[in-house]
Amino acid sequence: MAQQLNGKRVAILAANGFEESELSSPSAALQGQGVETHVITPDGKGIRAWAETDWGDTYEADKSLDAVNESDYHALVLPGGLFNPDTLRLNDKALALVRHFFEAGKPVAAICHAPWILINAGVVEGRKMTSVPSVAQDLKNAGAQWFDESVVVDSGLVTSRTPKDLDDFNGKLLEELAEGRHSKQHA
Repeated sequence: MAQQLNGKRVAILAANGFEESELSSPSAALQGQGVETHVITPDGKGIRAWAETDWGDTYEADKSLDAVNESDYHALVLPGGLFNPDTLRLNDKALALVRHFFEAGKPVAAICHAPWILINAGVVEGRKMTSVPSVAQDLKNAGAQWFDESVVVDSGLVTSRTPKDLDDFNGKLLEELAEGRHSKQHA
């Protein structure tokens, strides 16, 4: 699989209060296969993680939302946490970036509370998804089919519930990235 992933770039969109393992684990899995990752933040400044029960490390940003072009990346990762997706789902530039990935048929991976961002971007109707259980009703109300599974894949859209599902999440993210564009991925 590493050869199929050589030269690929993945954007990881996050804000303060992202769940630390939901950024660090996918990033490490991607980099371990030779994929270049960039942390994208709303203002291009470092962001502080939430590490399960308290504040975690600060992560430096590689780019700001203003400096990002979807065409520079092969996939998008959206870490969860409570604060991070709640901030990003109200950011018009973040929502536009998410929609661009869907319109281009590129893989998008969202875990935990990150499907809130997808709901506000208007890209979940008719999709098969999972999330942290507290977001399940929000997804159903937005027209998604919700499943209580460690990972759900629907035409390039990868979703998982919580950090305990990261091994499955990372595996499917790598698989979808290796497959490339998905014609049934849609906004």
